[in-house]
Amino acid sequence: MTNGRIAIGVDVGGSGIKGAVVDVEAGRFRSTRIRVATPQPSTPDAVLAAVGRLVKRLARTSGLGESTPVGVGLPVVTMDGTAKTASNIDSKWIGYPVVERLTKATGRPITIINDADAAGIAEMRFGVGRDRKGTVVFLTLGTGVGSGVFIDGKLVPNVEFGTMEIRGKPAEWRSASSARTRRGLGWKAWAQDLDEHLDRIDKLVWPTLIILGGGVSKNGDKFIPRLTVRCPVIAADLRNDAGIIGAAIVAAEAPTAASEAAAETASVAASASGSIVLGAPSASVPTTEEPSALIVTSVGPSGLIVAAVDAEPES
Repeated sequence: MTNGRIAIGVDVGGSGIKGAVVDVEAGRFRSTRIRVATPQPSTPDAVLAAVGRLVKRLARTSGLGESTPVGVGLPVVTMDGTAKTASNIDSKWIGYPVVERLTKATGRPITIINDADAAGIAEMRFGVGRDRKGTVVFLTLGTGVGSGVFIDGKLVPNVEFGTMEIRGKPAEWRSASSARTRRGLGWKAWAQDLDEHLDRIDKLVWPTLIILGGGVSKNGDKFIPRLTVRCPVIAADLRNDAGIIGAAIVAAEAPTAASEAAAETASVAASASGSIVLGAPSASVPTTEEPSALIVTSVGPSGLIVAAVDAEPES
């Protein structure tokens, strides 16, 4: 392949599964984007089988080795490699061990992330969100409404503004792009429904900017000027490619098993030398009984390594 870090990004949506090989340093595809229909019903086994086939096809046509990582964006809240919710996808996803099952199926390092969070990461790094400070809300308007929140460029994961209640129903039932098509609305009428949703979000978090993504963002000139929400609203640059690029970024930057082992080794070494590792899975107690000072000696994946020292000067 080309220079730069390479990863496979996959974006799973309610109607389609898209994937490509991505140069994560440039934020660009290094292969043709492939799209297949999301299986119906969209059970975990059926969807992951489709994802596995897509990944193998991309790897084969691009000549990728088995160590190339794969990132998958899903319309669910993700924690510890497991799906915790199911939005616009089969309810059997709740509690499903996605990373474990997909790693076994593909033989590759797998990372999962909420699909809107993935798209937001790409847009904040390579799109209109680049170098934006303050609180930025990124929304994907598609089958549903996905959301990503960034504070000074850092993601606050798994924020679900699409499912917040408005008029007794999930807000996305009226503000999603699919809702406009389903209800046969023109841009003006749909913009009023979207505006109500954005106004509620604005009153909750007072963002400095709202970015609207998804395929409908290419028609931003038809509805964004009609919005009246307080904060600025702009269309995303990366559109439907953002989820793939963001998923690949997350995969490429995920801690490897080797780095995690090294962090654990550092924790053990710190324990033996009488240091405390703050934030590590098992912080040790310093060997000095009453240290007069704590000094940060290094910062690593497992946390801060802090040495206990006697601050009393030598006589």
